[in-house]
Amino acid sequence: MLDTAIIGAGPYGLSIAAYLRASGIPFRIFGRPMDSWVNHMPKGMMLKSDGFASNIYDPENAFTLGEFCSQRGIEYADAGVPVKLDTFSAYGLAFRQKMLPELEEKLVVSLERAPQGFLLRLDSGETFTARRVVLAVGITHFEYVPESLAHLPSEFLSHSYRHTDPAKFTGRNVVVFGGGSSAIDLAAELHQAGANVQLVARRSELKFHSTPTGKPRSWWQQIRHPQSGLGPGLRSRFFSDAPGLFHFLPESLRLKTVEKTLGPSAGWFVKDKMAKVPCFLGCTPRNVEVQNGRVHLNLRTADGSDREVVTEHVIAATGYKVDLERLGFLSAEIRSKIKTAKGSPILSSTFESSVPGVYFAGLAAANSFGPVMRFAFGAGFAARRLTEALTRSAARNPAPVAARSVATSAK
Repeated sequence: MLDTAIIGAGPYGLSIAAYLRASGIPFRIFGRPMDSWVNHMPKGMMLKSDGFASNIYDPENAFTLGEFCSQRGIEYADAGVPVKLDTFSAYGLAFRQKMLPELEEKLVVSLERAPQGFLLRLDSGETFTARRVVLAVGITHFEYVPESLAHLPSEFLSHSYRHTDPAKFTGRNVVVFGGGSSAIDLAAELHQAGANVQLVARRSELKFHSTPTGKPRSWWQQIRHPQSGLGPGLRSRFFSDAPGLFHFLPESLRLKTVEKTLGPSAGWFVKDKMAKVPCFLGCTPRNVEVQNGRVHLNLRTADGSDREVVTEHVIAATGYKVDLERLGFLSAEIRSKIKTAKGSPILSSTFESSVPGVYFAGLAAANSFGPVMRFAFGAGFAARRLTEALTRSAARNPAPVAARSVATSAK
């Protein structure tokens, strides 16, 4: 029986695997490396996170983003120089090659309870058992489309998660619905690709991060607004540096804080790109329907008047909401036994769910450990805390030797 299986190969899955590897805990890790970043975000996008907060983690801090950029001759700074999407994606793939060559680019299609652990089936047909399973699935399964748009046929509606190449919409009319970073980034890239794009949002204004001045911050600014992995500010410093303490806050406060903190906003570097994109802000869809091959969005504006926007296609850049029912590979039995709050698993201080041996990391852990779990910066804490817990568990219950040799192939 294998000790630990890791499902997911983004920043969280890779970081956890690197820590387990250094600790000598037998594991297997499955997934397409950096899939969300490589295949589901618009080309040309840049990360909101500073360079120092965009690492993938290993115990020795041996392969940081800064080290990768230095090796490749890519411009880099801990802060002030935006990290390009293709740079971060390439870094993640290089981290996999250097630190985790054993990663298996296979998908887990079934996860069920077994007498002493869990039975996993891969898309290759192989089955094996593991004592513990870490789900680091990121945003992959949780794209959210509001009810006002969800009824549209797929040829007229898609989620921003489905689009990596804005050039597919060159010369076409398209509406991006949403007011957050993904909506603003995508609208800007669509405009640059030659699409006739309009942005519709419920928000009354679009928010952007402050443009860095390049000047040294005074000691008073550093005290009042200390730098952190989530940006400057005392609250951000607490959220980024103390997710373990955040876990002990009352559940109602945690849920409210995660919902309200670090709301929709885009990087400062996108503001100029958006200057020529028509925006309809403060608009709520009243009726959305297809007529004569076009989508008609009937909107109620902030002043109570009506406006109609007609387009060929609507892209819902409306973010992600954790819902365990979307994890179809999890057996119904396991899903039914995992306690949740607003769709997210309720986790212990070691990331373990109410089903012993099932752990969650990344976005699914945000309601338990705070907003930092929505960002790559949180992967360091998750990897350390999980590894400590699994190391203690492995010491109490040693796994059989040569665990991988017992995996069998389904005939």
